[in-house]
Amino acid sequence: MSSASTDAVRVVPANEASWDDLLAIFGSRGPASGCWCQRFKLAPKESFGNTPAEVRADRLREQTACGDPGSPTTSGLVAYLDDEAVGWCAVEPRPAYVGLVRVFRVPWDGREEDKQDASVWAITCLLVRKGHRRRGISRALAAAAVEHARSRGARALEAYPITRTDVISEELHVGTVRTYEDAGLSVVHRPSLRRVVMRVDL
Repeated sequence: MSSASTDAVRVVPANEASWDDLLAIFGSRGPASGCWCQRFKLAPKESFGNTPAEVRADRLREQTACGDPGSPTTSGLVAYLDDEAVGWCAVEPRPAYVGLVRVFRVPWDGREEDKQDASVWAITCLLVRKGHRRRGISRALAAAAVEHARSRGARALEAYPITRTDVISEELHVGTVRTYEDAGLSVVHRPSLRRVVMRVDL
């Protein structure tokens, strides 16, 4: 498959995309179709087991405000290649990810950081549709996330990629170190043998 230039990828806030575009990206099979980017959005007492997939999908639709270009908020970005929706990036103020702040240990182990600082944003997911991978779409999304966070007043942006290659497909949604390096993020903390915290100050 030929590679696509990052310049050929168009990225917009998710509220400027349609719900059909998001459905095309998340699909009807595979991990994304069950997650609906809710892993870090579920409250501590919630779980995938007691939150049906259709409920998670409804929440994503509400969080993105898709189809409402005038919405002042959205929960991510959508990438297009030749006018086809091909990728998703979850990027918001870090406290919006309840599970990240209250449950997930990676950003916090051995690190002093105000968990409720809404001026720090986080990328928690980079998803590219099957058949469109290895074409620069993740890099375009990560770069766009930096500019998106900056334009909305963030003072910093973080990501939490896995450093090891022996991972299952469900773990690849966090992005790679190289992808984030290309977007200007640098490793600022190594909380485990397989995870790093990457950050860019804006």
